Amino acid sequence: MKNRFMAKVNAANAEIKDIIKEHGNKVIGEVTLSQIYQGMRGMTGLVTETSLLDAQEGIRFRGYSIPDLIEKLPKDYKGHQPLPEGLFYLMLVGEFPDDEMAEHVTDVWQRRSHVPNHVFAAIDALPITTHPMTMFVVGVMALQTESYFAKQYTEGINKKDYWEPTFDDAMILIARLPRIAAYIYRRKYKNGDHIHPNGMLDWAGNLAHMLGYEDKEFMELMRLYMTIHADHEGGNVSAHTTHLVGSALSDPYLAYAAGMNGLAGPLHGLANQEVIRWIYEMQESLNTDSPTKEEIAEYVKKTLSEGKVVPGYGHAVLRKTDPRFTAQMEFGKRYVPDDKLVNTVWNIYEVVPPILQSLGKIKNPWPNVDAHSGALLVHYGMVEYEFYTVLFAVSRALGVMASLIWDRALGLPIERPKSVTTELVKSWLDGKDNIWGD
Repeated sequence: MKNRFMAKVNAANAEIKDIIKEHGNKVIGEVTLSQIYQGMRGMTGLVTETSLLDAQEGIRFRGYSIPDLIEKLPKDYKGHQPLPEGLFYLMLVGEFPDDEMAEHVTDVWQRRSHVPNHVFAAIDALPITTHPMTMFVVGVMALQTESYFAKQYTEGINKKDYWEPTFDDAMILIARLPRIAAYIYRRKYKNGDHIHPNGMLDWAGNLAHMLGYEDKEFMELMRLYMTIHADHEGGNVSAHTTHLVGSALSDPYLAYAAGMNGLAGPLHGLANQEVIRWIYEMQESLNTDSPTKEEIAEYVKKTLSEGKVVPGYGHAVLRKTDPRFTAQMEFGKRYVPDDKLVNTVWNIYEVVPPILQSLGKIKNPWPNVDAHSGALLVHYGMVEYEFYTVLFAVSRALGVMASLIWDRALGLPIERPKSVTTELVKSWLDGKDNIWGD
């Protein structure tokens, strides 16, 4: 896989060099004051090779849609859902792997999955009441002692070779994350009754096993979940933060841990637990676990009248139903069509968009990935919704690590955008200063 990746990098470096030489002074887009003050929405400012988010088409991994992945990626020999190993290869190399290559990635991750005891000790030092994402990031930081990149950089390494220890760190990190995540889950929710890895299972299947779920359908859900949450181009908080910290040549463990601290925010990865919490509150308020569409509509209006949002609806970029939501809905129809909570999610899907559209202020009234994922997890018994973001974090490692390897292979520099003060902005508006440098 390294050899195939390096061949792609050599070609990409030559192409990018030519593009910069010929077109480096061309202007892409424009920056407005509202963008500066309102989260840099829509500002093109970085390159991410692994995926691209289209407002109408949704996420595409190396040009391929979620349905494409489900159809074309290698699968477990008895399953219907794609193997995340195949997606990682696709994001890294740009081509679909065959079954043999996907199995190779599985084998490599199995061989590198041993977690040092001091990582567990660091997690165990935290109070049991600690949020699972805090435990997770502490575990990742404890793993940093294993970094090849940090060691080789200290010893001295040619910058053209930065990508290789980054590659090795990324592979080891990804290999060990399921063990760390499962350890946290069993420690916090299952009285510390830990389950050892099963070397015969694939990456996501082994995660399900170590969590304590032997149901083959749950293993299939983990394969789908790990695939569809893996990447969402480079501007989201977790991906951008990993890229930003990595640009300072912080090793992959430090960069990934920083990104996961961003994922833990309620406006990013923590949103999936907010969805389940909101549904539970609705059920309690209505005194039913199967609310009608009319009851849901009234509760939605009540939520909005209180100045709150409906969790799981709306996205900063998408202007249609998130294809990741659709993929989970299709999974639900295949495996759990009669589940009450899942059907409530589908009823909410029919009710919420028209209400949000009627307000006239919301560009995207459609559901995102978070609107559905929790209901499927609950069906199979994972009711501990505080843990859901850890699953998201394990998945997101695939995308951000593939991107970080590309960052180092392309020799991308430290990221350092220019900032201005409001005083300077006011001076520019008065015609006294030119903050744009035109």
